[in-house]
Amino acid sequence: MKIKQFILLTGYETNTYLVWDEISNEAMLIDPSLQSKKVEKFIKDNNLKLKFIINTHGHGDHIGGNNFFKKAFNTKLYIHKLDAEMLSNNKKNLSSFMEDKIETSVPDKTLEDNDVLFIGKLEVKIIHTPGHTKGGISILVGKSLFSGDTLFSHGIGRSDLPGGNSAVLIKSIKEKLFCLQDEIKVYPGHGSATLIGDEKIENPFVGLISRF
Repeated sequence: MKIKQFILLTGYETNTYLVWDEISNEAMLIDPSLQSKKVEKFIKDNNLKLKFIINTHGHGDHIGGNNFFKKAFNTKLYIHKLDAEMLSNNKKNLSSFMEDKIETSVPDKTLEDNDVLFIGKLEVKIIHTPGHTKGGISILVGKSLFSGDTLFSHGIGRSDLPGGNSAVLIKSIKEKLFCLQDEIKVYPGHGSATLIGDEKIENPFVGLISRF
């Protein structure tokens, strides 16, 4: 598996991830925050087959490039069913507060907890982790977890926005993510990568969990 990180929407420092299977060259794009000729060129130059786009949640800083990449590669768009309506409503996706209002295509498929997708032979497992939004998800591929705005390095996502709930967010992290192996690498929606094991111990919001 190969992972390429892009920061397209610099004002928000949103991470966009391109993940692909090296054997089949099938790929997925996670949270395309903005349209980007640079990312389009990278995909084409590496002969990648963009099988689908996944939004970890429906906020405007994670969905701004949906339509661009969907059209450029004639591909599918996926999001959890509880966040699906955010894609076509700039008040619900909060882009009405951003410089540019964003309304993207409706999803081709809505996701649920424990759904499994594939890029090549790589299993892509959907983990419903609400709390930042009602339909927030994390995406597990092998030893890599793409956590959206649920879990950050030494931080967690906001829960004070519409659809957010702090108790639900902490529950999602403790019960859905901290049960994963310590060595799993976490690629968050913002900021630098971390490890599940480190966050169990060092995260000031949900850390101090014993390894034993």
